[in-house]
Amino acid sequence: MRKIFKSFIALSLATSMVLSLAGCGNSSKKETFKEDEVVIGERTQADWIDTAIIYEVNVRQYTNEGTFAAFSSHLERLKNMGVNTLWFMPIYPISELNKKGTLGSYYSIRDYKEVNNEFGTLDEFKELVNKAHEMGFHVILDWVANHTGWDHTWITEHSEYYAKDENGNIISPLNTDWNDVAQLDYTNNDMRTAMIDAMKFWIDDIGVDGFRCDYAQGVPLDFWEQARTELDKIKPIYMVAEDGTNSDSLLNKAFDSNYNFELYDALKLASSVPNTADKLESYIKKDLPYGAFKMNFIDNHDKNTYDGTLADRFGEESLGALYTVVFTAEGLPLIYSGNEEDSDISLEFFEKDNIDFGDYKYEKLLTDFCTIKTENEPLYTGLAGGKVRMITNDNKSILSYERVKNGKKITVVVNLSNKEQTVKYDKKISKGNILLNGDSTGIINDEKTTLNTKDLNTLKPFEYYIILSE
Repeated sequence: MRKIFKSFIALSLATSMVLSLAGCGNSSKKETFKEDEVVIGERTQADWIDTAIIYEVNVRQYTNEGTFAAFSSHLERLKNMGVNTLWFMPIYPISELNKKGTLGSYYSIRDYKEVNNEFGTLDEFKELVNKAHEMGFHVILDWVANHTGWDHTWITEHSEYYAKDENGNIISPLNTDWNDVAQLDYTNNDMRTAMIDAMKFWIDDIGVDGFRCDYAQGVPLDFWEQARTELDKIKPIYMVAEDGTNSDSLLNKAFDSNYNFELYDALKLASSVPNTADKLESYIKKDLPYGAFKMNFIDNHDKNTYDGTLADRFGEESLGALYTVVFTAEGLPLIYSGNEEDSDISLEFFEKDNIDFGDYKYEKLLTDFCTIKTENEPLYTGLAGGKVRMITNDNKSILSYERVKNGKKITVVVNLSNKEQTVKYDKKISKGNILLNGDSTGIINDEKTTLNTKDLNTLKPFEYYIILSE
């Protein structure tokens, strides 16, 4: 594990350690650290994050049955695809009072320490976690700390835990249409303790490895920092913030990463508007608090339900190029339930829906990306990987960059337009082995294994190259 310290100036790891030790020069106490610990921080970071590939699991819609047991049958396939981290959307009992639609929202929670009986029992979920761990997966849970459902026991037993209007009535979150949930009051310390206790339950008793925290910006920063400190005492975990403000403050002590919404928006722009690939540069190499990183994606439950299918949002022909950026830019990649099946899937939120698995149209492509991400050190996440170095070119539809770590270099060239493009680079691109090459046809070119650098001067629509040099 790593201990991540907030850094106010850009220092190399070696320099940071020297300064830390120098600051303790007058102390007789001497700390010792394990070889696999890097002492750089105020939170602990789990080593398994270095090669993590997160798969968002929508239990309700994953199978006809919509149960833990039915999902469990897909674990072997997901492992073979290269997925190694499972993020379960909320699995807790859903409030009946004021629920939306027929089945209600996963994010309207009635009990933080139980599971939705439509999915199975708590023991069955624990068995699923144990099985996943035995197979080499890590498991994180969606955590909703901003609000509860209206029939959560706290409503009647601890109404002081909730925000109220001037008449003393519990309110829904302000400036939202979330009338199926009640706003928690974080000025109440007893509520904070109860919330952290519930989070500890899932780590201590069930064995999960972290949390994806919903609407993280709605909860006071000092609560997240308090929670992280307490949870890290149990074991090194991973925490990712859904933070629409893109604030760095959450990444200092509380969270390892947050959503790369800016990259998502830039990819959407580049895939539809010519000559805008240059807008991506600041979002694939953004400076963040030391040790922090982004979660890169082109799909998740919100985008999928409310903005349409991948094909609707990006066009099917662009997906290989977009996944190239998601998997090779600095950060950690996310795959959503069903992405491997097809690009025309959009899942209901408050009703029963189903992913009709069978064709697995994109499974081979995603397997290739997962393999490349986990087997090439320059592409590792956070401090373990190489920093992005842009390769300047003369075409604003072409994105080109490299990442280097321990003598290995990964070079990435992507045409983010639906037209053939010619391009010149400001430096000679190193010869190497082609790890992946495809284009708008969706066909992977397995015949070319050694790069002819002339190939990079003319790129087909949405063509992409990932190249390894040593």
